[in-house]
Amino acid sequence: MSEAATHPATEPVARPELLASLDPLLREWLPRQRWFAGKGRPVTGFSLVTANELLPTSGQLGLLHLLIRAHQPATPAQGATAQQGDCYQLLIGVREALPPRLAPALIGHVEEGPLAGRTVYEALHDPRPADVLLEALRTGARLGELRFERDHRQRIRSGLAPRLVTSEQSNSSLVYGDTFILKVLRRVVPGVNPDLELPRMLAREGCPRVPAPAAWMTADITDAQNPAGGETYVLGVLQPFVRGATDGWELALHGLAKGEDFGGEARALGRATAEVHTALARALPTSTLGHVQMELLVEGMTERLAAAAQAVPALRPYAPGLRTAFEALADLAGEGRTWTAQRVHGDLHLGQCLRAPTGEWSLIDFEGEPSKPLAERRMPQPPLRDVAGMLRSFDYAARSNPRTPGAAPAPAPAPAPAVSEWADTCRAAYCAGYAEVAGHDPRTDPVLLRAYETDKAVYEVLYEARHRPDWLPVPLAAVGRLAASP
Repeated sequence: MSEAATHPATEPVARPELLASLDPLLREWLPRQRWFAGKGRPVTGFSLVTANELLPTSGQLGLLHLLIRAHQPATPAQGATAQQGDCYQLLIGVREALPPRLAPALIGHVEEGPLAGRTVYEALHDPRPADVLLEALRTGARLGELRFERDHRQRIRSGLAPRLVTSEQSNSSLVYGDTFILKVLRRVVPGVNPDLELPRMLAREGCPRVPAPAAWMTADITDAQNPAGGETYVLGVLQPFVRGATDGWELALHGLAKGEDFGGEARALGRATAEVHTALARALPTSTLGHVQMELLVEGMTERLAAAAQAVPALRPYAPGLRTAFEALADLAGEGRTWTAQRVHGDLHLGQCLRAPTGEWSLIDFEGEPSKPLAERRMPQPPLRDVAGMLRSFDYAARSNPRTPGAAPAPAPAPAPAVSEWADTCRAAYCAGYAEVAGHDPRTDPVLLRAYETDKAVYEVLYEARHRPDWLPVPLAAVGRLAASP
């Protein structure tokens, strides 16, 4: 059995001296990571939630698993809630010196404390620590607060060669031998994470559109910030890797670049989405949204529009027209219309879909929008929220440079007619495919669909203005269309 299963957490890693010695290094390194959520605000300090040795730090190669809180000044929108600090999962390798191949993973050289004189680095870049994680999952290890569990119906072989996926932003992923992929959650919160909960439910329902979790990693924590104790954090999920798969975004851009029709793929993707929605409605309770619930929904959409218009001047001329989408939904609810709510994906777009070489589509990443509270991400919602997200994704693909997949969007606010027709064809095909499985076409509920598309476009405007100003014309073009829609 590997060191992962037999080596217990040791007393020295829990001492305050460890965090104190790492503090100056982490203050510089952590804000540079793509998955760090608090960019733009200084880190004022850290507090240690848990510390466990997965490999002894006294050896030639050590491996520390840390959960730490990064404390930062609160924004006006956060108020006092930010004082607790976001909790991050760190896997830190410890060596005397780094070999050249690990130079990009460097965190720094420790000058004092229990690791004085040693070099620490991001361990997921190193195959040996990655092996330790897989072996812990394979064997169901228990290490201090850490729990590694698995579905014994799936075989997990040892010795699968690991490689780090470099394209993710909010989390980190390791692919093992093109057989499994381990998503390591970075910013973690207590509670049931839908990225584990929903795929497990779908597996029980026999839904083939979502890879079934093979193993998962959690922590049972009593935190000084949460003295009630007994809280469980989901830290990672191991799922089958869809070998040779292409994500929907890359596939769509490739088709655009070659002038190929994407309607057949969009239709198949609509069917896959409806299969997942149908299975989720069977597996978990549904609810009815009436006037009161829809008032709250509309209120949230209206508030987000006001905040975005305040932050992005280019949005302000469209705000009155966009508000009519929300007002129309409120009026319909006031007339007694109701909607069914259920668990949904929560952040569906082309990049969250994989097409296997066989042509079958899979949906992945059920975490929802990570910036939102976990309780909100787990709330039942109308399935049209997912549909609206996918329709916006087709529009995004169409308005990206069709000649160079992955390139920045064209600066013109509107695409060429042929490209616009591509997006319209995809949207129609997707809804038609959805209807073939669900029994109803999303376009037969235009008021709710327009409201969700509008809310998504407003979010996109704010995101692009803050993070990718060159992309701002893409959602602004949709905003103009939606503001003028009846």
